[in-house]
Amino acid sequence: MPVTSLSGFPELLPGERIVEQSVLDSLRRTFELHGFASIETRAAEPMDQLLRKGEIDKEVYVLRRLQAEEDGDDAGLGLHFDLTVPFARYVLDNAGQLEFPFRRYQIQKVWRGERPQEGRYREFTQVDIDVVARDTLAFHHDVEIARVMGEALSALDFLPPLRFQVNNRKLIEGFYRGLGAPDAAGVMRTIDKIDKIPPAAIRTMLVEDAGLSPDQADQCVALAGIRTTDTSFVEQVRALGVEHDLLEVGLTELAQVVDGCRDLADGRVRVEADLRIARGLDYYTGTVFETRLDGWDSLGSICSGGRYDSLVTDARATYPGVGISLGLTRLLVPLLARTGLSASRSVPSAVLVALVDEPSRPSSNAVAQALRARGVAAEVAPAAQKYGRQIRVAERRGIPFVWFPPSEPGRPHEVKDIRSGEQVEADPAEWLPPELDRAPRVVAAGDEVEGDT
Repeated sequence: MPVTSLSGFPELLPGERIVEQSVLDSLRRTFELHGFASIETRAAEPMDQLLRKGEIDKEVYVLRRLQAEEDGDDAGLGLHFDLTVPFARYVLDNAGQLEFPFRRYQIQKVWRGERPQEGRYREFTQVDIDVVARDTLAFHHDVEIARVMGEALSALDFLPPLRFQVNNRKLIEGFYRGLGAPDAAGVMRTIDKIDKIPPAAIRTMLVEDAGLSPDQADQCVALAGIRTTDTSFVEQVRALGVEHDLLEVGLTELAQVVDGCRDLADGRVRVEADLRIARGLDYYTGTVFETRLDGWDSLGSICSGGRYDSLVTDARATYPGVGISLGLTRLLVPLLARTGLSASRSVPSAVLVALVDEPSRPSSNAVAQALRARGVAAEVAPAAQKYGRQIRVAERRGIPFVWFPPSEPGRPHEVKDIRSGEQVEADPAEWLPPELDRAPRVVAAGDEVEGDT
């Protein structure tokens, strides 16, 4: 049966998967250091739940069993297109068993009806962190979420420099209201397209579609042009001469986030107040985040989110939250394809235990098991070939060490570093490989793998 690729559903080779797993391990460490608990939600949700927020009906994959009746038990189900909507349902379903504020991280596949292209896929892994509370959520969590994700991304030292962009929906909505815009939400949706459409075209759309005067449209475009790495944006906004109570609240909150993240800025991470950022989904009510890689603007935002004060609600309580999502697949797959990012080896094994002959396989298995008992990944050669051929098996698999059991009683065990050629006597109950060789590592283009010759 011929094998064909399915556009938008990327599959990774073993070495690429090691890179992905290394990234996930790093993210988990950071999240758990900050007290975030891991959850997983079901893949399918009722369609009315998936479609109740925002304009995403064309993105949802609908589930239907072949030969199923239209009104069967699985009618009206779709695969989740993000992790925020399922998380909202999860909170409501389990509110009596959760301790609030509830801090969660979630790493799962999601499915979205995108037009496949670089950085946009139909199936991809998403990484979310959120803090949700009952009735009220202190604003300091907006700062915390930004800091935690910023710290998590900073730990991925192979990433290109990135811009962590922050805005506030209260700020921009208050500005539009103070300006007298008849449809503030419509203005927001138009401004959210400014990265894809020239400002002159945005100005025309604001006049023709959002009902603004040319002067009002100019003010909105001017607001969207403000971008600073400190709180100087406050005076720049006030210089535009628009006043509204909601605008003042937004200015204050955004200044707190920018100030609170100031010490994250280094040579690789830049924190910006960017007043273009609006986020298209309707449920955001305050702080909004986007993240872009320098030199990779074609990918768009690889990490986005914000504050939502009423996404999660029922007859008894409201559960406001703030969160941010990292599109891991849309970040990693282009980097793997275009930058030479890879793993130091494509298998976990640090040692290949050679076979003297086939009857000695139990002895070689015992050596491998002794190494595994102390955390050293090891495998036994597939066949009792000449040692030169067994070494070539290790070379092809990227395994740095070959272990030679004694060929006769009384002889010592020996282990060979096949990169340097050094071969020494060793005891399987005591020997350990160098720290850098114990597990595969992420290697950026141009990096040297320790021990390479």
